[in-house]
Amino acid sequence: MQTNFSEEQLRDPGIARANEILRACVHCGFCTATCPTYQILGDELDSPRGRIYLIKDMLENERMPDARTVRHIDRCLSCLACMTTCPSGVHYMHLIDLARSYVEQNYKRPFMDRALRRVLAWILPHPTRFRLALLAAKIGRPFRRLMPDARLRAMLEMAPKRIPPVSRNDDPQCFAPQAPRRMRVALMTGCAQKALNTDINDATIRLLTRLGCEVVIAEGAGCCGALTHHMGKTEESHASAARNIRAWTREMKGKGLDAIIINTSGCGTTVKDYGHMFRNDPLAEDAARVAALAMDVSEVLMKLDLPQGPDKGLTVAYHAACSLQHGQQIKTHPKTLLKRAGFGVVEPADSHLCCGSAGTYNLMQPAISAQLKARKVATLEAKSPDIIAAGNIGCMVQIGSGTDVPVVHTVELLDWATGGPRPPALQAQP
Repeated sequence: MQTNFSEEQLRDPGIARANEILRACVHCGFCTATCPTYQILGDELDSPRGRIYLIKDMLENERMPDARTVRHIDRCLSCLACMTTCPSGVHYMHLIDLARSYVEQNYKRPFMDRALRRVLAWILPHPTRFRLALLAAKIGRPFRRLMPDARLRAMLEMAPKRIPPVSRNDDPQCFAPQAPRRMRVALMTGCAQKALNTDINDATIRLLTRLGCEVVIAEGAGCCGALTHHMGKTEESHASAARNIRAWTREMKGKGLDAIIINTSGCGTTVKDYGHMFRNDPLAEDAARVAALAMDVSEVLMKLDLPQGPDKGLTVAYHAACSLQHGQQIKTHPKTLLKRAGFGVVEPADSHLCCGSAGTYNLMQPAISAQLKARKVATLEAKSPDIIAAGNIGCMVQIGSGTDVPVVHTVELLDWATGGPRPPALQAQP
C-alpha cells in the first residue's frame, strides 16, 4: 500500500511503525475470509482491510476521528485472525492499537460511552473493586430488563451465580517445588481472573510445583494492562505494565527466573509485546527481557514432560482462544497436553473464529458478541463433549454463559489428571 506521510510525521515512532505496517498491506483481502465481524455484518469497513483504509486516511491526514470511523474501529475484536491469515505479514495488532490510542486522544465520545469506558477501566483491572462490582451486579441482575442501555444489561448479566472467595495463593509469596527443582518461575495472577475464578491460579500452582517448579508470586505485579490498552488508554495501560516489569525485573536480578508464566492468554499476548510497547522508554531493556521470558502455561508444561495418563473416558472440546492461537501462535500445545493426560480431545468447526468475549467487547458490543457466542456454543455442543476446555478466562465466562456443558481451564484438567482435585466446575458431574 502506498503511503504519503511527511518526514515530520515519520519522526513520531508510532506513525513510523504505522507506515511500515501499511506499506506491507497489498489489498489482497485474504483477511476478510477469517474476520468474524465481516462475516456477521458484511460491511467492508468492518473487515481488517476496510479498517486499514480508515486508519490510513485518519493518520495520514491527521484527521480528527468522526463517528463513522470510530464505530468501525470499535467493532474490531482484536482477535487477530487476520494476522494468521495474512500472507504479507501485516502486523494489524500494532496498527489497531495505535488507532485506538489516536481515537482516545482526539475524539470526544457521547457521554454514556465515556462513562461506561471510564467505569470499566476503573473497575476491571482491580480485583477488589471488581469483586464489589460483581456483587452489585448480582443484586441488580433480576432488574436487568429495566436497563435502557444494552451495555448495562450485558454488565449485569456478566455477574456469576457464585463469586469465589479470595485465594490467599494470589498473595506475594514463593511456593516450593514438590519434586526435584527444574525451574524457578513467576506466575502472573492477573486481575479479573482473581475475582471471577480463583481455581485457575490454584490449579496452576499445584501443577507446576508437582512438576518441579519453584513458583513465585512477585510483589507489585498485577494487571498486565491489556484491558485499558485495548481501550486506547495508553497512559493507564503502560502504568500497569511498568509495575509488572519492575516487579519481575527485581526477581530476575534477585534469585533469577527461568520463565514468567501466564495462564490467561489475553494477558500473555500483551506481556509478550512489552518490548514493543516500551521500545522508546527508559524501561525498554527490562521490558524486552520480560517479554522474552513470558510464556503461556502450556509452553512451559511442554518443557516439563507432563506424565502420560490413562484414558479418562471423557471427551473434551477444546476452544482455542484467539489470543492464544492468533496472538501467540500457540495452536497444538494445549491439545497435546490434554491427550497426554488421558482425555479425548475434539475441536469445533471454525475453531479459528472468536467467541465474542475479547476483553470488554462483550460488554461494549453486546449484540455482535451475542451472535458470535451463539455460533461458538453451537459448534462446541455439536461435538457432544463432556467438558469444554479453554485457556482464557474471558472465553470461559463467555461460553459458560451460553451452555450447560461445564467449562474449565485447560490447566485445571491437567492438574486433576496428575493428582490434583477434581475441578469445582465438574463437581456436579458423575
